[in-house]
Amino acid sequence: MASDPLLPVPISYIAGSYFLFSIDAVTYLRREHHICGVLTGTLPQIPQQNVFLGLPLKLMPEEARLLVEHGVACIVDEVKAQREGMRALREVDRLKYRRELESQGAHAMRLQTNRKEQQREAALKRVDAKKTAAKKKAAAAAAAAAAAAAVSEGEGEGEGESGDEAHQLLPPPTVPPSYPLFAHLHAEGYYLSPGLRFGCQYLAYPGDPLRFHSHFLVIAADWDEELDLMAVVAGGRLGTGVKKGFLIGGAAQPREDESGLGGAGNVRTFSVEWAGM
Repeated sequence: MASDPLLPVPISYIAGSYFLFSIDAVTYLRREHHICGVLTGTLPQIPQQNVFLGLPLKLMPEEARLLVEHGVACIVDEVKAQREGMRALREVDRLKYRRELESQGAHAMRLQTNRKEQQREAALKRVDAKKTAAKKKAAAAAAAAAAAAAVSEGEGEGEGESGDEAHQLLPPPTVPPSYPLFAHLHAEGYYLSPGLRFGCQYLAYPGDPLRFHSHFLVIAADWDEELDLMAVVAGGRLGTGVKKGFLIGGAAQPREDESGLGGAGNVRTFSVEWAGM
């Protein structure tokens, strides 16, 4: 694995969030390290669409921290790296780079303008076709009426027809207290994703979310934290109602030789299911 050309994977830190811009890195981390993230990229021409999103892939701080601790990735200050990279360029190269960007932007604008012009021309052709069809229909009806009047007085019918696209490294990310539980479930082989849709912290999948439904709604708690019994009952009923278990877990009190976050193996978990009487 040490010789893998993808390693270490650069994770871009931008405005307090962590992103992956390489499709090779995204597929590698999903396949080999159970890291799914959330696609956040949208199309510049259609910013309202929110169903089929693409790159970049946004990572939770827990995902980024886990990858850094495993030596798989490193955190890059993307803004600083871009600024330093631009300063390192010679003036000629900088001007060439800017011209290329302007050329790409102008090309995209021309494509968009041409597309709009083609759509406008197609619409005008449809309108002209409808007008021509209407005129032919009226002329045919008038001719038929005149012919019928000439052949037979008061009799005759008229008929008509119509038609129809050098990095600045940072320290590991700061993570929430739920990180030990996240690391523990990940070490057990689960794929984890944000659980906002179900009112929990994480959704735990037994395999790739593209192939499996999640098995657990996951909530983290401190070892000595008092739990509201009604919250436990509500979580158990919610999990059972959506065919999932309700899992509560957290790091046990760390030993002297462990960090304050607790190790992934020093975690206890409990699942709650609602049983009918």
